[in-house]
Amino acid sequence: MAIKVANNQSMTGITALPSAVSGGAWTLLSTTTASSSATLSITSGLDSTYDVYCFKMINIHPGTDNKTFSFNFSTDGGSNYNVTKTTSWIQAYNNEAADNNTFTYVTGQDLAQSTNFQTLSEGTGADNDQCYCGELYLFAPSSTTYVKHFFAIGNDTYFSDFINNIFVGGYCNTTSAVNAIQFKFNTGNVDAGVIKLYGIS
Repeated sequence: MAIKVANNQSMTGITALPSAVSGGAWTLLSTTTASSSATLSITSGLDSTYDVYCFKMINIHPGTDNKTFSFNFSTDGGSNYNVTKTTSWIQAYNNEAADNNTFTYVTGQDLAQSTNFQTLSEGTGADNDQCYCGELYLFAPSSTTYVKHFFAIGNDTYFSDFINNIFVGGYCNTTSAVNAIQFKFNTGNVDAGVIKLYGIS
């Protein structure tokens, strides 16, 4: 049996995917920009159009030092942000001197059937070069049959010059459709930053 080899083997030679390969296209649905904002709420775009949604959090900067960035979901269009969640929270960090580092599960940041806001960062610094960046994925938010799974991964510049790589996973224990989300720091304002909502087909 002869093996067929393409003449042009470079990635730049690919102009289209074969029909048997699905795309996974990303559609930008909204952009929310912080400017000394107490909260950042997204109350439209989460519906049955897509099975997967991604929130890209870019350069989220607190107004004051040592803050915790967090989120909560809503099932009533943003009137209340109090969806019951069970989550896990894993952290890997290292400091600039490379003499203080660890990889650990953090029980104080997880939730067990709680309506509290879920933390995404820990101790985010307010220096000009410090911020939080990450992605939060939400699956099938409009389902009225299943709970709503989500996970997040992000990097947080700690106020005392650590880098935190933080993994959060969990589910909203509700069969009601999730249709809004709110982000905020535990105290103070979101001084700057952008959150982009994408639908993934």
